Amino acid sequence: MDIEDLDLPELAPGWVWLAGAGPGDPGLLTALALRALAQADAVVYDALVDGRVLALAAKGAELIHAGKRGGRPSPEQADISRRLVALARAGRRVLRLKGGDPCVFGRGGEEALALARAGIPFRIVPGITAGTGGLAYAGIPATHRDTNAALTFITGHTAGGEVPANLDWRAIARGSPVLVIYMGLTHLGPIAELLIDAGRPAEEPVAVISHATTPRQRVLETTLARVAAEAAAAAMEPPAVIVIGENVRFRAELAWFAADAEATVLPDLPAGGG
Repeated sequence: MDIEDLDLPELAPGWVWLAGAGPGDPGLLTALALRALAQADAVVYDALVDGRVLALAAKGAELIHAGKRGGRPSPEQADISRRLVALARAGRRVLRLKGGDPCVFGRGGEEALALARAGIPFRIVPGITAGTGGLAYAGIPATHRDTNAALTFITGHTAGGEVPANLDWRAIARGSPVLVIYMGLTHLGPIAELLIDAGRPAEEPVAVISHATTPRQRVLETTLARVAAEAAAAAMEPPAVIVIGENVRFRAELAWFAADAEATVLPDLPAGGG
């Protein structure tokens, strides 16, 4: 059986599919995302979509960059939504391709609402988010029966670029054994201080995963107290996810991805975690 035998839906003219491209590795695309790439005549893509994924687009498809990166000139969200509506109303087969999962810190919900309110038919195609896929490629299970029955995803900055002030950091620190922080490199120092002040051990293991699942992947292992200084010293680059918790220790046995051959690893952490 091949993908054509799966009886997948068609991306019809006038429709928009909001699809996740995964964290980078093209092998992590879903069958529906591949279907959309093969059928779309307009692909509106984010800055974090891997070039190898875009190379899978249909011949002659219009590739439209709509990337938003912190600190750099970027399209306004309202303009992106208006562009999607206009393309669909022109009868185009539109694929809105977003890094990771479109509805996990990806503004997919905002774009879906804009389409719904404009009367544009759409489909949401989930993707593998960096908070699970990136961890797996770093050899860190997001959950493990021996360590955590909860997992918390956190954004490292607000829409205005600040540390989220509307979060109950004390409750987060107490309530979840494993924390995964997206877009947190810029504010890593203040976030670490907030968590330590809220009760997380200063020597708790932390991993910073840069360019997850791609040939450029790098992983830094350190502790909560040292993570900001060590990430800066190692010149860790965005996009990156930060994972905090005992599950980081599994990496010593589970690191499998070839790109990790030159990963930065600090000396062994204390057995008790703090």
